[in-house]
Amino acid sequence: MKSLHDMSEGPAPARVSLDGLFELAEVLGALMQRGMAERGLTTARAGVLWALFHDGPMTQRALAARRGVTPRNVTGLLDALQEEGLVAREAHPTDRRATLVSLTGKGRTFTSGLRGGRDDLAAMLFADVPLDQLDVFNALLVQVTERLRDVDPAGGA
Repeated sequence: MKSLHDMSEGPAPARVSLDGLFELAEVLGALMQRGMAERGLTTARAGVLWALFHDGPMTQRALAARRGVTPRNVTGLLDALQEEGLVAREAHPTDRRATLVSLTGKGRTFTSGLRGGRDDLAAMLFADVPLDQLDVFNALLVQVTERLRDVDPAGGA
């Protein structure tokens, strides 16, 4: 099998692949932005909900680190989410200096709905893709994502 370094004729497959990734990012990003806006969310607020949904309750400081934002920034996000009844803040049970953040029942229901929408989209996009091709696609996505994180470790928080 030829590597990209061996190919000298025609458009470089790597450039074509990167162009495809840019187009995918643009289309998927627009779709996500629309879906979040319809639900009254920003990307940052959705990221907070998603982190709490997947990782469970955590301190504000841990949440800020997980999202790659300042503690002050996460405070503003949590203020808005708490006002909507999606998150709750309470004293940490073992560290009196920390505040523990968790999803409320409404927040879990809301985020489960987001996950359901994601699952429906995944089913629509990949329903007829053979499993072996999907496995290769997923492995390649992991490889490309890791390389991008190596280039920009601060990106993709």
